[in-house]
Amino acid sequence: MESAVFSCPASWRGYLPHGVRGLDHPRDLAGRNWEALALTRRGRDSLGAVLPSCRILLAPGDSLPEIPAETVITYGLSPRDSLTLSSLRSPVLCVQRLLPRPDGALVEPQEFPLPPLPAPAEELLPLLGIKLLYLPLDTGTLLW
Repeated sequence: MESAVFSCPASWRGYLPHGVRGLDHPRDLAGRNWEALALTRRGRDSLGAVLPSCRILLAPGDSLPEIPAETVITYGLSPRDSLTLSSLRSPVLCVQRLLPRPDGALVEPQEFPLPPLPAPAEELLPLLGIKLLYLPLDTGTLLW
């Protein structure tokens, strides 16, 4: 199965993990069961009548779309979100609860200090989330 980031900014495409596609049109989502699907805020707002299905959905926590998924991972700045930032000044990605990965492994709750990023960390949460889910387990905690 494939994974994707929907409404993926062009500037993110070079940072996508191997096997993750950047998609722009709702029609590209239809008729597939995605392994992992990350929705940007713009992507969530532009789904229209298309309701893709996926095993793992990464979506903004403030307004979840009704997409069939085995697991929903929310991102945002709320303490209720599964993936958030514990600091904005020196960005730290915070995993608030156990997250399933597409390969069946789990990501334990933990924090990842982030290096300088090409955009504000809060804008990059869907990209950081999909990168985290595909992070090779044998490389330690190097996320970016």
